Amino acid sequence: MISVKRLQELGLDQPSAARLAAQAAALSAGDSPAECWRRITASALTPEHPFEVHQYVRDGVFRDWDAGRGPPPLWQPDPDLAATSNLGRAMRHAGFSDYPGFHRWSVADPEAFWRLTLETLGVRFREPPVRMLDRSGGPRAAVWLPGARLNIVESCFQADPAARAIVSGSAAGRLTTVTYGELRALANRVSNGLIRLGLAPGEAVAIVMDLRAESLAAYLGIIQAGGVAVSIAESFAPPEIRRRLEIAGARLAVTTFDCVRGGRVLPMYDKVIQSGAFRAIVLEGQSGAASPPLRPGDLHWREVLGDNEAFDARVCPAGDWINVLFSSGTTGEPKAIPWSHVTPLKCAMDGHYHHDLRPGDVVCWPTSLGWMMGPWLVFATLINRGTIALFEEAPTGRAFGAFVADAGVTLLGVVPSLVRQWRASGCMKGLDWSRIRAFSSTGECSNPDDMHYLMHLAGYRPIIEYCGGTEIGGGYIAGTVIQPHAPSTFTGPALGGDFVILDDDHKPADSGEVFLIPPALGLSNTLLNADHDGCYYAETPAGPNGEPLRRHGDQMQRLPGGGYRALGRADDTMNLGGIKVASAQIERVLAGAPGVREVAAIAVAPPGGGPARLVLYAVVDPAGGRSADEWRGTLQQVLHDDLNPLFKIADLRLVDQLPRTASNKVMRRQLRAEYEASQPR
Repeated sequence: MISVKRLQELGLDQPSAARLAAQAAALSAGDSPAECWRRITASALTPEHPFEVHQYVRDGVFRDWDAGRGPPPLWQPDPDLAATSNLGRAMRHAGFSDYPGFHRWSVADPEAFWRLTLETLGVRFREPPVRMLDRSGGPRAAVWLPGARLNIVESCFQADPAARAIVSGSAAGRLTTVTYGELRALANRVSNGLIRLGLAPGEAVAIVMDLRAESLAAYLGIIQAGGVAVSIAESFAPPEIRRRLEIAGARLAVTTFDCVRGGRVLPMYDKVIQSGAFRAIVLEGQSGAASPPLRPGDLHWREVLGDNEAFDARVCPAGDWINVLFSSGTTGEPKAIPWSHVTPLKCAMDGHYHHDLRPGDVVCWPTSLGWMMGPWLVFATLINRGTIALFEEAPTGRAFGAFVADAGVTLLGVVPSLVRQWRASGCMKGLDWSRIRAFSSTGECSNPDDMHYLMHLAGYRPIIEYCGGTEIGGGYIAGTVIQPHAPSTFTGPALGGDFVILDDDHKPADSGEVFLIPPALGLSNTLLNADHDGCYYAETPAGPNGEPLRRHGDQMQRLPGGGYRALGRADDTMNLGGIKVASAQIERVLAGAPGVREVAAIAVAPPGGGPARLVLYAVVDPAGGRSADEWRGTLQQVLHDDLNPLFKIADLRLVDQLPRTASNKVMRRQLRAEYEASQPR
């Protein structure tokens, strides 16, 4: 029973509290708690009610919920949505009435599944593939779309040229649009300019800048011209930019004089110069400050473009590389992962089926081309004929929320730590997010209460939990818009692939480490700077049916009722604010700080779950008598200057020595267990 008094204590006046209590009582009569909750959220609870009221009513409705059925669903699909969604239509076409059956078919018959999917997406081939999959080399070396010749950029420009491709916004509330025709013309000018500069097929060109219309045009123009875009996040420090330029062999970089984040001007061109880039193409900055003179040999963006807006895309075999992205490496060296013309098909498929992207949808996902969700955003949106929404500033405040409303965003992607900031500040209260049809969350473990908070901001929309990796080209586990949603849970394996969960004895389990089952379209098959098989296949166990398995590193729990919950990483990598980084990468940078003898980095989830926090254990020179807080400030500055300013140290413990195995490896699991045991519950 909902108490009027308690509703008043939570911030409602007496008439509002009485009205809501009466509505909730009437709508809770009969039927299941899930159906009662659906009715209450549809007609009684609104985003204007304090979130604590939503939590209180939720707890009342589900007070007798059977935990053996899994977490209670806070969103259920409308029957019409299930029938009219992209996924629902595809299932009917293939003769399936439920998602598990359709998923099994997508894995068992990749020829039929991918033929249907590529026809639905309208992927353009100059020469079609002879078949979808060549298994002759075995699951690890499967070849997708053998015989096909294409340039994937051509599939990005099938919408009406007058349709919006990009809508951009600023903190001042200004909106600008770029049509598909205008974006294609700009990408063509980039391609022509690069060809004039002598770009050879397969040559690497780095992009080190924020996500804006020009960087999207540069990215598409490089690929269209037969080059390989090297994605480097603009947040990295010069030494890390240099490392990535060297790994990819990029002798040319596209950058900007500066970008503005959180009111701070970040000097991008200076960072690229400090990184030792051989040559740069430089765009105007966002700050409005006068542009400094260029180094000899560097070029202004406008000098490169020229006026020719026509370009015939260079056509390539499907397996040719289009993009080099970087992910964490457990040795401290970032893994350089090439994407081919095939990989974007995984992005587009996940967007089409799992996120229900349709022509005209407006997709906002604060990210960067330096992280896989940047290229994912490009291909998933454009191949599905949607609109990419870009905000010029950091997405942490109300100005971003106003942009989401003004731009008519229909799919909003987040990292959980961002939602936690919004909830703590209350900055999104009172905004009209009614045009949002779905959210998506990726990059790190989420907290159920934070995700419930996000749902309530838009009057209850589903959150597609989405987990995968750069080396997958998308997700291996996700949600759909045709299944009920409980916050912070996945509904099942993503289409076209499958996985198993194994315990420490490599036996199938409901909780343990995830291993992927190859082949699956999107899975990488090479690394530029490491042994691919050694990273993903060495010493992996066989699957329950004897099938080869591929290491991924996530820990996952299968829940009662069929859903899944992410438990973090099983290896020595972590997700900090949606950025995947290895403990060894952080330790390598911090070990160079004066007075630091050795350091161990671990990720620790807060009580109740949610985004990981960075905790350091350090052995330092006792001379000088500095406190832990002083050391923390010093090491934070080193992280800021030499690795990434987005990584924040949550806690630092000074110790006399680090625990090590007999083979001298740091026992990070022991440190994590000790730290978690020391925290209040």
